[in-house]
Amino acid sequence: MMGLWFAQIGAVIRLEMAKTFLSKRGLWVYLLALAPVGITTIHSLVELNSGEQRRAMAAARPVDAALLQSVKPPLSQDEVRERLGEPHNQWQFRNGRNREVGSYQYTDGTDMYTYNFANHELRNVTVETRDTIAQDTNIFASIFQFVFLRLAVFFGCVGVFTNLFRGELLDRSLHYYLLTPLRREVLVVGKYAAGLIATTVIFVTSAALQMWTLSWHFDGTEVSQYLDGGGWGHLASYLGVTALACLGYGSVFLAAGLFFKNPIIPAALVEGWESLNIFLPAALKKVSVIYYLQSLCPVLASPDKEMNQILKLLVNAAEPVSAPVAILGLLAVTAVVLLLAGRQARRLEINYSTD
Repeated sequence: MMGLWFAQIGAVIRLEMAKTFLSKRGLWVYLLALAPVGITTIHSLVELNSGEQRRAMAAARPVDAALLQSVKPPLSQDEVRERLGEPHNQWQFRNGRNREVGSYQYTDGTDMYTYNFANHELRNVTVETRDTIAQDTNIFASIFQFVFLRLAVFFGCVGVFTNLFRGELLDRSLHYYLLTPLRREVLVVGKYAAGLIATTVIFVTSAALQMWTLSWHFDGTEVSQYLDGGGWGHLASYLGVTALACLGYGSVFLAAGLFFKNPIIPAALVEGWESLNIFLPAALKKVSVIYYLQSLCPVLASPDKEMNQILKLLVNAAEPVSAPVAILGLLAVTAVVLLLAGRQARRLEINYSTD
């Protein structure tokens, strides 16, 4: 009997794959998956352009980095120019208080130094350092946890998994499955597996592309050192977390498509619950998918130092659990939800006049 069930699951997967990957209703899922890739690509292009500009300015008028670091208040505007030479960029204007303010900008080809003046006296120096892999690691952690998982993967799973049953009801084609000698639980597992394969392929590819495009503006040596120093482990962790996100969210929204005629309502409720996870008591935190996913991320996104306290609360992650506990927790949640979905499928009746 088990052999027959597995054969039937395989048949359902084959039938569903084309519909899942090529469904017109699901084309926006691809755009959703590509949105974070666009963010990382733009970041790399900006950094590449900025690096080229700094190198060009330094080549035209070289300035030693040690000399740039030695210039500090109090100095006059003329003294700064005497020490460093003609600035690469400069601004001068009179503000609303009738004070003459301005800035000189110099670069050593790597970092950008901005010397700010008020009434021709040097007030402060700001340094815009070259982007590093360590900084981009934190940038990617923020994009992954607060844009990719909570928005792209979440709503992508909403679009794919709720349509596995609800979409066929709208297309008036679900009865073809129900007329076959096929257990409803087998149908649920087969459809879920097809949706899981599709979302995993789409969003794991997106996560890999994000890391690849984010590394464009670094030279090969830097990237190799990062990968050999733990970067491969980070990549594997992020791809694994993405697959687990599809597994967890997929089961929830497949069940939503069976229990609710309008899956947007449960999707909104789940999104609200996931967003409020950080405010919940410890016991309730575990009744969510994002809690376990964040525990498995290799780098926890940290808030900006200048961010106000309320926003810091919003981005602080819950106390993570160990990786085995997180994985088992996700698998347990998925198994329970699929069991409930299977039971609901057994009571499913088709009435196209009302659906």
